[in-house]
Amino acid sequence: MAGLFIRDEAVNALAVEAMKLTGAANKTEAVRAALKAAIKAAKDQVPLMERLEAARNLADQLGPVEPEYDAKADADALWGED
Repeated sequence: MAGLFIRDEAVNALAVEAMKLTGAANKTEAVRAALKAAIKAAKDQVPLMERLEAARNLADQLGPVEPEYDAKADADALWGED
């Protein structure tokens, strides 16, 4: 099996830093762990449209806004500014 050869010095420096910080045995292991973490993070990310739909559903469950509600009066009361 061939070792990891990185031509870009900046990427090599990142691999060395990751290796040192994570205690990886070598650059290959550090890069492997970093790539696995990046792939997992990308797969775990919920798409924007799904997050918006969840927010809309929550808002629908809460119901319509009370037109007579005075948010400023509530904020003033919380700050003791009646």
